[in-house]
Amino acid sequence: MGRKRKGRDISGWLVLDKPAGMTSTAVVNKVRWALEAKKAGHAGTLDPEATGILAVALGEATKTVPYITDALKAYTFTVRLGQATNTDDAEGEIIAASDLRPSDDDIKAALSPFLGDIMQVPPKFSAVKIDGQRAYKLARDGEEVELNARPLWVEELVMVDRPDADHVVLEMTCGKGGYVRSIARDLGAALGCHAHVKELRRIWSGPFDLENALKWDDVMRMERTPELDSHIQPLEHGLDGLAEVRCTPEGAARLRNGNAGMVMPVADIEYGDEVWASFQGKALAVGIYKSGELHPNRVFVQSS
Repeated sequence: MGRKRKGRDISGWLVLDKPAGMTSTAVVNKVRWALEAKKAGHAGTLDPEATGILAVALGEATKTVPYITDALKAYTFTVRLGQATNTDDAEGEIIAASDLRPSDDDIKAALSPFLGDIMQVPPKFSAVKIDGQRAYKLARDGEEVELNARPLWVEELVMVDRPDADHVVLEMTCGKGGYVRSIARDLGAALGCHAHVKELRRIWSGPFDLENALKWDDVMRMERTPELDSHIQPLEHGLDGLAEVRCTPEGAARLRNGNAGMVMPVADIEYGDEVWASFQGKALAVGIYKSGELHPNRVFVQSS
């Protein structure tokens, strides 16, 4: 019999403005300690030196992480032109350099092929697994790393500033699995000048944005106090991308036991749609809508 995990049964989201110099895992572990939470996870890794939105899921909210991971997200990032690094960011060693500096018009023209459905090769220093091992570990050990291209949806990629000849600031909105470092690397290759990411900031992810994100210093100041609890956002925010249906009392009882339950009809919801069901304002389940019933694939256990 497994050992029971210690901590409080709290559910919801703590949305942070992650500082540079911390891994996403370290942030989650510290948040779990600060809240004395039994369970926590995050919805989308940020590189240690990257900053911005890191949404930490607590308790039952961890069941909604896939819906945030799959949602659109946006980044602003500074690209250093004229240098390629082995990590595709400023933390790595320079492996190629060029004196060529493209014009603003050249850069804007080169962005177009990165829009829409593209294929992207992740950085060699990434968490992608190769034969069961992380690519970054193999790369650090000096092994040759070959990664396959992966599909990515890029909704928007625009130039927002050109501070000087060596740097350009871009903003990108993309889907799941995008590597900003790969965008910078491939843009440098397309321009013939080499490039890497110098600074990276995630400005929103699904329903979460910086306006409602806690600064790390505030998390530390409020650790293990009711004040920090007051900043936990409802579990339901993680379901923002799905339509909501309301349960009948009988349907709620059935859903709590993992069975299909009756829900009230809602316009614009069709047979086979994935939706989430609520009762008295609380999410009960996510599942497939079929002929007036929700067939659950995730059930939430929330206190009243």
